[in-house]
Amino acid sequence: MTDVRVRFAPSPTGPLHIGGVRTALYNYLFAKKMGGTMILRIEDTDQTRYVPGAEDYIIESLDWIGIKSEENPVVGGPYGPYRQSERKAMYGEYAQKLIDEGNAYYAFDTPEELDAMRERLKAGGVHTPQYNGLVRQQMKNSLTLPADEVKAMIDGGEPYVVRLKVPLKDEIRLQDMVRDWVHVHSNTIDDKILLKSDGMPTYHLANVVDDHLMKITHVIRGEEWLPSAPLHVLLYRFLGWEDTMPQFAHLPLLLKPDGNGKLSKRDADKHGFPLYPMQWTDPKEGTVASGFRESGYLPEALLNFLAFLGWNPGTEQELFTFDELVDSFSIDRIQKGGAKFDIQKAQWYNQQYLKQLSNAELGQLLLEQLKTEGIEASPEKAEAIANNMKERITYTSDLWTEAKYFHIAPIEYDEKTVRKKWNETAVNGLKAFTSALASEGDLTPERAKEVFSKTLEDAGLGFGKVMPALRISLTGQAGGPDLMEIMAILGREEVIQRIETAITRLQENV
Repeated sequence: MTDVRVRFAPSPTGPLHIGGVRTALYNYLFAKKMGGTMILRIEDTDQTRYVPGAEDYIIESLDWIGIKSEENPVVGGPYGPYRQSERKAMYGEYAQKLIDEGNAYYAFDTPEELDAMRERLKAGGVHTPQYNGLVRQQMKNSLTLPADEVKAMIDGGEPYVVRLKVPLKDEIRLQDMVRDWVHVHSNTIDDKILLKSDGMPTYHLANVVDDHLMKITHVIRGEEWLPSAPLHVLLYRFLGWEDTMPQFAHLPLLLKPDGNGKLSKRDADKHGFPLYPMQWTDPKEGTVASGFRESGYLPEALLNFLAFLGWNPGTEQELFTFDELVDSFSIDRIQKGGAKFDIQKAQWYNQQYLKQLSNAELGQLLLEQLKTEGIEASPEKAEAIANNMKERITYTSDLWTEAKYFHIAPIEYDEKTVRKKWNETAVNGLKAFTSALASEGDLTPERAKEVFSKTLEDAGLGFGKVMPALRISLTGQAGGPDLMEIMAILGREEVIQRIETAITRLQENV
C-alpha cells in the first residue's frame, strides 16, 4: 500500500482564513489516522499578490493551533523546496512537454486584444466569455500563426503565455471522496493559462506538478477548487500521470451564521467575532484584524470546534482530545452541504476546555495577562482567582477583564445597586462587619462567612439588607462569583479598606 501523503498549500497573500485552518486540520487528521505524512507547501506563484509577513503568519498560526507538518519551508524535507517560487525552473520543463505533445500552446494576445474579444462575445450574447476551443481559432497564438512566425516572436522577446489546449467534445470524470462521481464536459472549460509571461506557473500547473513530484496521494481542499478539478485531471492525463493521480476530497464551504452564503470578514466584523487564528496587522494599511488566540480561545477548543464544521463522528460525543479526533476521523463522514459558522458553539467549546484546565494552568494564563498590564500577583493568588472564576469565563482573557477588582480597587460603583440597596441600614451593617474583621487573622471563605453571618445576626439584619452593598464595596459590581471567596482572596486588610473607602465615597447616598 502506498504511504499516505497530504499537503496544505496556502498562498501568502494575507492572513490565514479560519476556513483554511479547517482544511489544514482535516488534512492533518487524515494523515495521522492513516499513519501518513502532512506537508506544508507555500504557493507563492502569484508574486503580484504576495504580502510580506504572510508566510510567517501562516506557519506561526498552524504551530499555535497544533497542526504540525513533517515537511515544510522551515525544516525542509526530501521533496523540497517547499516554496513554489523556489521551484520556478522546473515548471517550464513540463509546460514545454505539453506544448511538444500538442496539449498546450503559446498565446501572444495583448490585454487590449483579450478585452476586445470579451466585448465581441458579450455583444454576441455570451454572458461569460471564455478563451476556449472555439475562440482560440480567432486569436493570436501558435495554433493560428505559422510556425516560423511563432519562433521569430519568441526569439524576439515577444511576451506570451502558455495555455492548456482543452479537447473539444470530451467528458471528464472525477471520483471525489466527498461528492462521489463528478462529470464535466470539456466545452465548459476554457484554455487556462499554465505559464505566465514572467515565466511563473499559475496555480493549475504548479499544484499538479508539485503534487506529483511530492508524491501526494490525497488532495483535501475547499469546495471552491472543485470547478478546477477537471482541468487538473486533464493535466494529469496529458503529463502521463493518470495512474498516480491523487484522490480528491472537496470540503464543504463555511457559511455565514445564518447559513445564507459563504462566510466573509464582513460577517465576522458584523457579528463581532474573529475570522483569523491570530491577530493580523496589514503591512500596507496598518489595520488590525482580531484573532482567536488574542480573543482568548484555547487552541484545543478551536480545533474541536473546527473539526465539527463539516464532519461528525456519528455519535453524541462532542468533546474530543486530539487523539480521539484522529481515531474517529474519516472522510466518508464529511458532509457535502455547507457548514454554518456558529460562533456561540465555538464559545461553548472554549468554556468546556477552560473548565478542564487545572487552577495552576489557568493561574499561569492569568499571570501572563497581568504581566502585560504591569500588575504583579503571586501564583497562589492567581490560582485562587482562577478557581473562583472558572465556571464564569468564556475566554482566557475573562480572567482579567471580568475580575479586575481582584487587583484594582473599584472607583465606580453599580448605580442601580447604589440607588436601591445603599442606605443607612446597609452602611451600619458594613461598619459593624469591619469592626468584627479588625480582630481577625487570615480569612478563609468559611471564616469570612462566619464573621459576616454573626455580625448580621447580632445586628438583627438579614443578608439581603447588607450583601449587595458589601459586594459593590469590594468589586463595584452588582453580581459576580462567591463573595466569601473574593474576601479570602483579597485579604482582611484590603476588605476593610475597600469597605471604608466605599462608605466615604457614597456617604451622600445615605
